[in-house]
Amino acid sequence: MSAKVNNATAANRVPNGGKRDGEQISDRYLFGMLSTFLRPFWKELLLIFFMLIGVTIFSLLPPYLTQRAVDGPIQNGDLQGLIPYGVVYLLAVIGLFILRFAHTFLLQNVGQNALVDLRQALFEHIIRQDMRFFNNTPVGQIVSRMSNDIEALTELLSTSIVIVASNLVTLVGIILVMFAINWQLALLGLAVLPIMIVSTVYFRRKIRQQSDLFHRVVAEYLAFINEQFGGMLVVQLFGRQSVSRKEFETINRNYRDVHMHIRDLYTVYASILQILTTVGLALVLYGGGQGVLAGWATLGMLISFIQYTRRTFEPIMQLSEQFTQIQTALSAGERIARMLKVKSEIVDTDTPVDIKSFRQAIEFDHVVFGYDPDSPVLKDVSIKIEPGQKVAIVGATGAGKTSLAGLLARFYDVQSGRVLIDGVDIRQISLNNLRHYISVVPQSPYCFNGTIADNLKLFDPMITHEQMVAAAEAAKAAPFIERLVGGYDYMLLPGGANLSQGQRQLLALARALIHSPKSVLVLDEATSSVDTETEALIQEGLTRVLKGRTSLIIAHRLSTVRDADRILVMQQGQIVEDGDHTTLLTKNGLYAQLYQRQFAEVETTPRLAVSEPS
Repeated sequence: MSAKVNNATAANRVPNGGKRDGEQISDRYLFGMLSTFLRPFWKELLLIFFMLIGVTIFSLLPPYLTQRAVDGPIQNGDLQGLIPYGVVYLLAVIGLFILRFAHTFLLQNVGQNALVDLRQALFEHIIRQDMRFFNNTPVGQIVSRMSNDIEALTELLSTSIVIVASNLVTLVGIILVMFAINWQLALLGLAVLPIMIVSTVYFRRKIRQQSDLFHRVVAEYLAFINEQFGGMLVVQLFGRQSVSRKEFETINRNYRDVHMHIRDLYTVYASILQILTTVGLALVLYGGGQGVLAGWATLGMLISFIQYTRRTFEPIMQLSEQFTQIQTALSAGERIARMLKVKSEIVDTDTPVDIKSFRQAIEFDHVVFGYDPDSPVLKDVSIKIEPGQKVAIVGATGAGKTSLAGLLARFYDVQSGRVLIDGVDIRQISLNNLRHYISVVPQSPYCFNGTIADNLKLFDPMITHEQMVAAAEAAKAAPFIERLVGGYDYMLLPGGANLSQGQRQLLALARALIHSPKSVLVLDEATSSVDTETEALIQEGLTRVLKGRTSLIIAHRLSTVRDADRILVMQQGQIVEDGDHTTLLTKNGLYAQLYQRQFAEVETTPRLAVSEPS
């Protein structure tokens, strides 16, 4: 059976009525969420329901046949009369086996296909989030949602729900039949049921709390492992192994303790149910025996009621065995539902504007922005950049340079003011179009596990080999690529660990040229981690690439921005100086001070406004 849900809309099929993030989500909401993914399979579910009815009927027949056989042919000594009961008994057992196998197989298929859609919906929902979400959400937590939590729901829909549904229908059927046969014996057999229900409600709450804590500990465990192995260079460089070992011991013990607590709760709960089951059977034996002697019950009825009572408690015992799994799954579902309820702050407008003739004009109009709304990073910034201008942005760390790049690519939205392209507010442009208009080369580019070609094309089959090579040559990445074994088919490790930082920068630049050949190019410290030779290669490539193209170059090395048309100097979130290299040196202001500080060792005179290094 194939998944029947359109994955493009799957992520939107989350029911209304949930609570705000951070608050507990009700089981009703969780089952409502799951039902949206099960709804496309309603025909199969309807067939499964009728199969469950059949399972219940076949499971109720053996005790009833036993009663009729004991009170009829056996009591009368009619061995020949037992044959029909034996045949029907055998057919009931065979039918029960067939129906149980069929409904279990079909329900597991439905559950697995529904989870394919849920997994797809969760992934699509996460990748649509804005950068604020990824900055504030640990990677380990996201991985835990996509792996452990989904796996818990897999067990629920493929195994636990089969057992629960079958046993609940069987339990209801047994109770109805018991009251239909003899209400007095039924009351005796079910006398302990209220205590079982109270115990179940109590332990449900306790185990649910511990299951939620367990998965938080698992997320913390995964986040710690990811952080430690990802930062192993720092761990070994500073001899931090012993500290890491102690931190892991604490997390590892927490992992064990929570798991043991859940086990202890389940053990107590299962023991209580076992005791109550024994008490229930004892009541039936004693009361039923009195009934047989008094004449208001028959021997066959007593025997059948012992079987019915045992079968009444069997579903409850089987439910208890699934209890921990169900509570763990519901706890996992709560976390998944909460993540599905997270709304991205960066969303497309209902009526996006398409720039028909892209001139590459940029404007920051009285922009105020802060990652924390109470602490603005950019304070009333206004900049107009004409088409084709090469603009450099310099300043101390924390001045707000990278924030400008993030706002231009709309990784974040301004708190007030506007960012415009060709006079259009970027919030009125669809994100897909905007990312074609604006191409950012980050300071720390990421490489995926795959070949050089895969990383340049980003697995887009529409990009030709010739386009890829042309971009690599323009970015001056081709020489080092061709020296690698296999060239463009050279296999990269995750993160590009088998390349230098400078080589990754060159790949990122080539990648930007491939996917956005006519875009505004934003270089965010693109040469900050490269050697002088590689920097010279990048500068040579940029000279051709940036010709006639609007570009923003964020830099610490002032040597890389001397030929810019304009240099914007930022300090504490504001533009304090604006001009070309010569003009700013003449002013002898902040830019001149930064320049003097960087080139003090090669300056021939103390006054930079008069002389500068060649």
